[in-house]
Amino acid sequence: MTANWAAFTEAEPDLARTAEERFGAFTHHVLATLRKDGSPRTTGLEVRFLNGELWLGMMPDSLKALDLRRDPRFALQANPGEGQSMGGGDVRIAGRAIEVTDPEQKAAYGEEVEPPEPFHLFRTELTEVVRTFVEDDKYLVVQIWQPGAPLRTIKRT
Repeated sequence: MTANWAAFTEAEPDLARTAEERFGAFTHHVLATLRKDGSPRTTGLEVRFLNGELWLGMMPDSLKALDLRRDPRFALQANPGEGQSMGGGDVRIAGRAIEVTDPEQKAAYGEEVEPPEPFHLFRTELTEVVRTFVEDDKYLVVQIWQPGAPLRTIKRT
């Protein structure tokens, strides 16, 4: 089961807002894709939250774009920032990336974001959003959201 960003935001508005803040704090984040042989590849990436979707834009024929065309599964981690504070916690998103080839959709995105042309554009379908943070300098808290399931919160000392 998957959900787009709008469905996630409706299900868990507080967690969605925190995730957007974490991704908005820095420009570059880490995307994990799968190579031809199935091994992981990590690369830097900018993301956009726009019109109820989480978008991934990429340079033409970049390895990450070719990976996603072959196998749409991805994991995305928000830039943790400088030092050890990780203000707002660590946020990770997993799902599937669906390439957008419709010229009108790409043009609308291009008008809003103004990426260098040409570019690959992927819309995401989420399978999981995870936030990890420290509470009261005592607890490690992990929040896990998956489509169709209630938010799970795990606290460890």
